[in-house]
Amino acid sequence: MLVALPILIPLIAACAGLAAAGSRPLRRAFALLGAGGLLVAAMVLFARVWTRGTQVLHVGGWPAPVGITLVADPLSALMVLTAAVLNAAVTVYALGDIDARRQRHGYFSFIHVMLGGVCGAFLTGDLFNLYVWFEVMLISSFVLMVLGGGRPQLEAGTKYVTLSLMSSALFLSGVGILSGIAHTLHMADLAGRLAVAAVERPWPATCAATLLMLAFGIKAAVFPLHFWLPDSYHVTPPAITAVFAALLTKTGVYALIRVFGLVLPPSPYLFGLLAAIAAATMLMGVLGAVAQIHVRRILNVHIVSQIGYMVMGVALLGAPDPATRRLAIAAALFYVVHNMVVKTNLLLVSGAIRAMTGTELLAGLGGLATRAPLTACIFLVSALSLAGLPPSSGFWAKLGIIQAGFEARAWLLTLTALGVGLLTLLSMLKIWNEVFWKPAPADGPVIALSPRRRMLLLSPAAALTVLSVLIGLYPAPLLKAARRAADGLLDRPAYMAAVGLDAGGTPRGEPAGETGP
Repeated sequence: MLVALPILIPLIAACAGLAAAGSRPLRRAFALLGAGGLLVAAMVLFARVWTRGTQVLHVGGWPAPVGITLVADPLSALMVLTAAVLNAAVTVYALGDIDARRQRHGYFSFIHVMLGGVCGAFLTGDLFNLYVWFEVMLISSFVLMVLGGGRPQLEAGTKYVTLSLMSSALFLSGVGILSGIAHTLHMADLAGRLAVAAVERPWPATCAATLLMLAFGIKAAVFPLHFWLPDSYHVTPPAITAVFAALLTKTGVYALIRVFGLVLPPSPYLFGLLAAIAAATMLMGVLGAVAQIHVRRILNVHIVSQIGYMVMGVALLGAPDPATRRLAIAAALFYVVHNMVVKTNLLLVSGAIRAMTGTELLAGLGGLATRAPLTACIFLVSALSLAGLPPSSGFWAKLGIIQAGFEARAWLLTLTALGVGLLTLLSMLKIWNEVFWKPAPADGPVIALSPRRRMLLLSPAAALTVLSVLIGLYPAPLLKAARRAADGLLDRPAYMAAVGLDAGGTPRGEPAGETGP
């Protein structure tokens, strides 16, 4: 039952919030209880996986590959824990950011529905249910995007849902082809059967893999499928933007890592294509960010650029050396966690800047280094970490990716990653100079925030800053977790054994229910 709690707790909190729609204190209380409950469940689950190994729940008692299986291995447990930590921080922030109208119309409930979909995507053991949880995320995130009913939100929501539905159609098509050639959709079972099916029927297998890559690429916002993101995320309140940036695109990256690392057989063609996509995503994202004149638009476009580094780790699975492949995935996972923390924090800071000044346009800002020194400090630490300066968490994340790139002899891709790091620093310094360092404009008053609202807006950002600094100063625990997650992902026989299948994909006769050493 422990494996299912990260899914059940947000969904129960969502129902409780809708039932308490007429009471503002109850809505807020259920939101905090849901976020706290998810965090506790994620911590316990991670500790259980860390000490006892992969945990498996066969829903309804049906063994794999027949029934629905929830699998908490080191990778999924790490992702669930990171999502829970960020959700807790953003929930507190939202109490000071989201207006009463949006709260009354179900903001906290839809956030929890989306969290349930995110955790379901991380924990599911089969591709069809991954599709189902993606649809749960799509529906709830679309509602959150248009919540408030403004014309820019409706336009952005229409573009977002159109591309998401296209992604869903590609995903479902790929799943259908895989089912036709392997006669299963269970990830552990596919890991065994596709090795044979891809040899016997290479073209359908390659077609299915390409469709899945496109579907996950749209969700992850890789180039040239990224154009929906900069035009969509900036129209929502900062709390919603922060949740979207932390979770939605990262589930697409997670799906790429899980499917290409565990399910699909190696394909030089696809790994080469992913390498080209990673380089283009890094480069086009950072160039787009440098050209922006709006704080949150700069940060939103940087989401695209940073996704490129993560996809680079997936592309390096094509390296011939197993140690290089392990390093690439471990570095990509470290990068995912680091970026989820830092990017969320920067977007929370952008919301605090807007609350203090009434604008996010660079031309209307200035002087906040002296007028809001805590905000300036939080931004500077997170910005330098995003750029990868030592000894920040971003330095260790980029160091691992660069090292894996050089070991794989992917010279052009690795040099692109290095150059993009310099351009990232340039765009972060642009925000710092325009918002904090230059003199304040004569007609730019600072809005006086109440002590309570200031605390709600800045305390989550301060906490995430401390977390980022700790990761940078003491990277060993996260590095160890990332390496263990990479080992669990790449060891296909061990994953199959954990869910109750032998190397041939047949059940091993274990008792149904929740299992784990």
